[in-house]
Amino acid sequence: MVGIVMPEMGNLADLLTSHPFGDDAPLISTIDRTVTAGAARAGAAAVAAQLRAEGLEPDQAVVVQLPNGPEFILAMFGIRLAGGVFVPANVRQPQAELDHVLAATAPFAVIDTTGIRTEDPHPTRYAHDIAFVTWTSGTTGQPRPILQTHSGYLELLDRVLGPLRGKPTDSARPPSPNLVPVSLALNAGIYDVLFGLRAGAALVLMDRFSTAEFAVLVGRFSIRSTVLPPAAMVMLCDDPGVSALAPLRYVRSITAPLSPLSARRFSDKFGVIVLNSYGQAEVGEVIGWTAADAREHPEKVGAAGRPHPGVAIKVVDEEGSEAPAGEVGELLVRPPRMASGYADGESLDDRLDAEGHVRTGDYARIDHEGFVWIEGRVGDVINRGGNKVFPGQVEEVLLLSPGVREVAVVGLPDDRLGEVPVAYVVGDAPDDDLERLCREHLVAYKTPVAFLRVDALPRSEVGKVLRRALVGRSPGRTSPGENRPA
Repeated sequence: MVGIVMPEMGNLADLLTSHPFGDDAPLISTIDRTVTAGAARAGAAAVAAQLRAEGLEPDQAVVVQLPNGPEFILAMFGIRLAGGVFVPANVRQPQAELDHVLAATAPFAVIDTTGIRTEDPHPTRYAHDIAFVTWTSGTTGQPRPILQTHSGYLELLDRVLGPLRGKPTDSARPPSPNLVPVSLALNAGIYDVLFGLRAGAALVLMDRFSTAEFAVLVGRFSIRSTVLPPAAMVMLCDDPGVSALAPLRYVRSITAPLSPLSARRFSDKFGVIVLNSYGQAEVGEVIGWTAADAREHPEKVGAAGRPHPGVAIKVVDEEGSEAPAGEVGELLVRPPRMASGYADGESLDDRLDAEGHVRTGDYARIDHEGFVWIEGRVGDVINRGGNKVFPGQVEEVLLLSPGVREVAVVGLPDDRLGEVPVAYVVGDAPDDDLERLCREHLVAYKTPVAFLRVDALPRSEVGKVLRRALVGRSPGRTSPGENRPA
């Protein structure tokens, strides 16, 4: 993304109020409507006025539970203009999950399709720099509310945009519109909106992802670069009705790990460069690709990229010592800024080492060129009789079978070996073919002891596989592990 040099800012509301587009320029579009920059600014100001009239005081939270669309963004910025803290909630959340959001954040009000509804008579007053709440992914338990600051998030946006921005001489060329193909209630959706506005771009929103609508929007708005979750890339690859995505040139994977196989498959079908990235809601995106790296290192497809400017990283072994290049260990990162903590009052301190690096809970390796390869979650690694099995490695091999559409490998208890890998497969490939494929590409102990069929993999709101839900479907301890070599 190139072009417009944005002014210094101290409040995320400035991303809308100081956006370089004139009032008559289209700023927010969907498949069937467009809102101009002037109308967006006026709409956000009207929301701010309504909230003040209801009694909102500075630094109190407001939950937004609206469908993906311009109104969601106007509410988000209206809260900021009123001095409040924005809390996203998915419009499709059941009441029990909304109750968790309300209990965790103690908001002054909720904005939904019926209007503004006041809530907690004693709302929490957050620190003055808190801009909004994002949520942990919920793959290991209830999502936790993370407090994001104005200053920290502006640093994050510029951290990622810096290597992508063009020179000032490019300022006459407007950046490509930013297509947001995920829910605006997700951290990824909020980030994409703020990223696009910080770059001086227009926004294009999707209510729900569909392959046909995505292809139409890419063509209509001349989208050259966008983001997609891995599941969306698989859907596009599998859809025979979508054969081209011109003028799209770059796609960055978000929300969940993208396998090298899926990246190559998407690139081969559409002629698009697919780039991984890595981050967590607490630290933002810390590892990614530049266009130059993509051109110069096509052999690194599947890597998360290299650290963004100002980000320090290291990989440590089980004793906490830094691992040599190429060896797998836990990834630790130290960005210039990070989230201030959690809404329940807990900080990130218990995840920091003595040098201020955050323990990510992910296994990774750093190669000799400085590219980072994510191997999987520390908690997902299967210890089979003392041998470590990384589920992603096994899943990558199983996806080589044309009869496997999706797969997740988890560890189940085994009386002899402690744990054994079991594959949950969406597809109709025979067990014998899958076992043969694994033994051709993997050492024997990484071969799953069983292949269980499921109609679909359970996923979180951001598209991550909920492995604990698969374990919950298990019939119990495995007997195949007693009959196959370790």
